[in-house]
Amino acid sequence: MDLFKTMAKEGHEQLVVSTDSETGMNAIIAIHSTLLGPALGGCRFWYYKTFDEAATDVLRLSKAMTYKAAVNGLNLGGGKAVICARPSEKTPGLIRAFGRFVDSLAGLYVTAQDVGMTLADLEVVREVTRYAAGVPEDKGGSGDPSLMTARGVTAGMRSCLKEVFGSDSLRDRTVAVQGLGKVGRHLAGLLHQEGARLTVSDIDPARVKVVAEETGAKVSPPARIHTESCDIFAPCAMGGVLHSATIAKLRCRIVAGSANNPLANWSDASLIHRRRILYAPDYVINAGGLINIACEMEGYQKDRAEERVSGIAGNLSHVFARAKEEKITPLEASNRIVEERLAKARAGQPGD
Repeated sequence: MDLFKTMAKEGHEQLVVSTDSETGMNAIIAIHSTLLGPALGGCRFWYYKTFDEAATDVLRLSKAMTYKAAVNGLNLGGGKAVICARPSEKTPGLIRAFGRFVDSLAGLYVTAQDVGMTLADLEVVREVTRYAAGVPEDKGGSGDPSLMTARGVTAGMRSCLKEVFGSDSLRDRTVAVQGLGKVGRHLAGLLHQEGARLTVSDIDPARVKVVAEETGAKVSPPARIHTESCDIFAPCAMGGVLHSATIAKLRCRIVAGSANNPLANWSDASLIHRRRILYAPDYVINAGGLINIACEMEGYQKDRAEERVSGIAGNLSHVFARAKEEKITPLEASNRIVEERLAKARAGQPGD
């Protein structure tokens, strides 16, 4: 991997690496852009086999955060962090070392919760830096962002249904949910309340059992969930699940979920489009958690945060309208909206 070439091509500003021999902390922070504001993005606690694998992940995720903030009208840039370790290696000392790493960037990057990190971990981070958001509500923060992310995805699904079927009702619509982590479980519950019929999968059988009992969902093996016949396929696990082989087997009308970077490559959006399947760009539909945290940074008011998260439906409608007008894919349309806003920022012009 040629880091300089990759970063230049994708427009990244910085990739910062830190180690701490005392605690065993090995972490990377990627800052894609600070044109619109400080780079905000969660920290992922995950075991990567190689440095290249970790760097590739954090670079892709940080760029998605820039796009997510920009398309949703937030005055924030995009960043992401990864702590490269197994779950069994997590200790308060290691998390504090990561917090000191974040603090060393003096606010250029603000961290938050992501896969493998908990609210308790963020509290430990806050012991050594103020540049952490999404802390517990009893500490003056906005709390776990996963429910807001799920609410935003639900709102976005309504926009997708309106586009495809002419009605935004979820009642009796079939949704296949891939991944039942925090967001996936919340999403399944919200969809069940709306009267949707669910098929679910996860690599953890215990999660599947709980959600199936709570919602009456049909259960599908993880390797086959994308092949289920449904109105909406909702990827809510790790990224890279949609590529030529899996896209060819989709049996849905809509792809809309909470996963970051579900496409193996952005060019795969064209494969979905050619199959006449509507793709909701991930960084538009899954922005609820980011919007919630942005509200915390402004002085958290839950009602205001919920209202802004519901606006994801309107953002998606705008993306779909532009895609139709310009005869491009929804992902190309959302990318253009982002790139136009960033270009204005570079030129010192006010944003939309």
